[in-house]
Amino acid sequence: MANIFVQTFGCSANFAEGEIIKGLLSDSNHNIIQAKEEADVIILNICTVKGNQNALKEIRKTNQDFPETKLIIAGCIPLDIIPEVRKIAYDVSFINTHNINQIITVVEEALADNPIEILTKTNLERINLPRIRHNPIVGIIPISNGCDSACTFCSVKFIKGNTKSYAPETIINELKQCIIDGCKEIWLTSQDTGCYGHDINTNIVELLKKIIQVQGDFKIRLGMANPKHIKNYYKELVEIYKSNKMFKFLHIPVQSGSDFILEKMRRDHTAQDYIRIIDYFRTQIPEMTFSTDIICGFPGETREMFEQTLELIKITKTDVVNISRFSARERTLAEKMPDQISEAEKKQRSTELTNIFWQISEEQNKKWIDWEGEIIIDEKGKNNEWLGRNYAYKQVVVNGSFELGQKINVKITSATKFALKSIVLEKFLELQGKDF
Repeated sequence: MANIFVQTFGCSANFAEGEIIKGLLSDSNHNIIQAKEEADVIILNICTVKGNQNALKEIRKTNQDFPETKLIIAGCIPLDIIPEVRKIAYDVSFINTHNINQIITVVEEALADNPIEILTKTNLERINLPRIRHNPIVGIIPISNGCDSACTFCSVKFIKGNTKSYAPETIINELKQCIIDGCKEIWLTSQDTGCYGHDINTNIVELLKKIIQVQGDFKIRLGMANPKHIKNYYKELVEIYKSNKMFKFLHIPVQSGSDFILEKMRRDHTAQDYIRIIDYFRTQIPEMTFSTDIICGFPGETREMFEQTLELIKITKTDVVNISRFSARERTLAEKMPDQISEAEKKQRSTELTNIFWQISEEQNKKWIDWEGEIIIDEKGKNNEWLGRNYAYKQVVVNGSFELGQKINVKITSATKFALKSIVLEKFLELQGKDF
């Protein structure tokens, strides 16, 4: 029995795998602890989708701070990172995302001073396995693994492979266990939920039809779905989103407002496809929250093309924009493309886009001022603050003494670009008529 510290980085799919790693080790009588300094083994469940540097920085710092502690690298492990890690610490163990069910073996071998690598690709279904949840009221359910796209900038497919969808019945079983465990928010996750089911003769709409029929007190947050797939059935998807079981939130990464750049990226959608999807959702569900991703400075992106991206964000008034500066990933087609953009120009463009996004985000959030309704408390904030989500998955800050998973009625009193601020509705009613 060993004390094991697990630290996860990256997307919700990675966090789901981190929870499984903890669950498997706990079931094998190892202690999952919260402090690195008390660990016999440290597992870093890394993300490399935006490059290796952040992962290498964390590995280097951990090895420097805890040189005598056994170190295991898990998660999205590209082959080119392994020699770089060996330069930092030679006796490191590796286990990739395809083999997390073998984490017990890797830990026990590391404890016996026999570091090993398990890096083969398998069809492991990362579902219905033991878990220790990062957040006890959030159930993260992987619905598939891999990706059907071939974007020229992305290395995820090299690591994850093609889409392998999990059977609807398997997903429903995991959902029912989440409900039994007291989860109030259910996150359906994948590298691309939009292509779910293409390999098993179904799709995300059909899966969601079954999920919203499950009895229980929960709401569904659908994970990232690419326009390439959503454009084929967005009208059917809107009908699903009208269910009270669905958070009115959709993460749909457009990446660029220039069709020329989108073609170079091999995104298989146009800027107009994205606009059409957003517009239709908003005509049917005006309060929808949209999140998107933008890459600034893709090779060959002219100033005019970048301004098309700025205009797209202004037109669609996207609530959340995840902004990345282009970084060439090894073995991708974009790595060798001509007309690479300078780092200074990429920084300038990302700053300009950020300023516009912040302005739009604040405008969108201010529309919620004076809204009254229910939120689910899902996170402890600083001091006396708690964070919750309303039905549109807007983050709401409230002061008081609450519990995770508790539902309270609030009134939105102010808004920033990052969150909505509120007071408990009952307290507000008591204060009415007073001079405040």
